[in-house]
Amino acid sequence: KMRGMFNRIFGKYLFLTNTISSGVLMSAGDLIQQEIEKRRTPKSKPFDWERTGRMFIVGLAQGPPQHIFYKFLDWHLPRRDFKSISRKILLDQLIASPVFICIFFFGMGYLESHTWDEIISESKMKFFSIYMVDWLVWPPTQIINFYFLSSKYRVMYINIVTMLYDVFLSYIKHNV
Repeated sequence: KMRGMFNRIFGKYLFLTNTISSGVLMSAGDLIQQEIEKRRTPKSKPFDWERTGRMFIVGLAQGPPQHIFYKFLDWHLPRRDFKSISRKILLDQLIASPVFICIFFFGMGYLESHTWDEIISESKMKFFSIYMVDWLVWPPTQIINFYFLSSKYRVMYINIVTMLYDVFLSYIKHNV
């Protein structure tokens, strides 16, 4: 029974699974960051559920393009050899990473009712530091993803790693 459910969510309902898990795990990363903030601040504020809700919505927005992008990579580079994996990682870092950083800042800025100029300004100020950390985190993560995992588990794996990465993103977004 569990196996049948597992096969459905990673088979027939893969797009929906990838989309929802993106939102859930991004908001979980924000909750972890808020807990860290609470423990470090003598006068702790209550959890900001609206902030977490915004992270959830932005995560939902990132799920479909992640799903499509990784399907595209696997379709164009189906082999698991060094050359194909290296190309996938390079495409991930040069295309997906900047796009998803921008989706994050523009989505959060929009949901926080910031002006276009404020969103652009914050993106310019924080983009480079996030992109540099991306180069440290994602290539080793993607080696595991592209070499060992089946295509249907790619986005879920990325979302799990991203949950931890989103602690960092939430910190940069809300504290720097």
